[in-house]
Amino acid sequence: MSETGPKTREVTRTRPRTVAKRPPMFKVLLHNDHYTTMDFVVEVLRDIYQKPMLEAVNIMLSVHKSGAGLAGVYAAEIAETKIDRTHKLAQEKGFPLKCSMEPE
Repeated sequence: MSETGPKTREVTRTRPRTVAKRPPMFKVLLHNDHYTTMDFVVEVLRDIYQKPMLEAVNIMLSVHKSGAGLAGVYAAEIAETKIDRTHKLAQEKGFPLKCSMEPE
């Protein structure tokens, strides 16, 4: 029997699989003050943090009763952006509403 071509052996090399790490997450907290209206806090939670009405009201009540409430958990850059938007909107409306972020 004759061979029609040379025998070749293919070697397939695979790269080690890399798993992307999740970015560190940060909690965004709204802080109570004696001047910002409850309606404005609900508006902020709905517009900036995309919370449904019932959840926004519950968070607002937590802020009012406990002194702070969790607006959401986000990657650092998103958390910073949401805080900046919140402070800007509060300033435009004449409210001293403050937010902070802390590692989850």
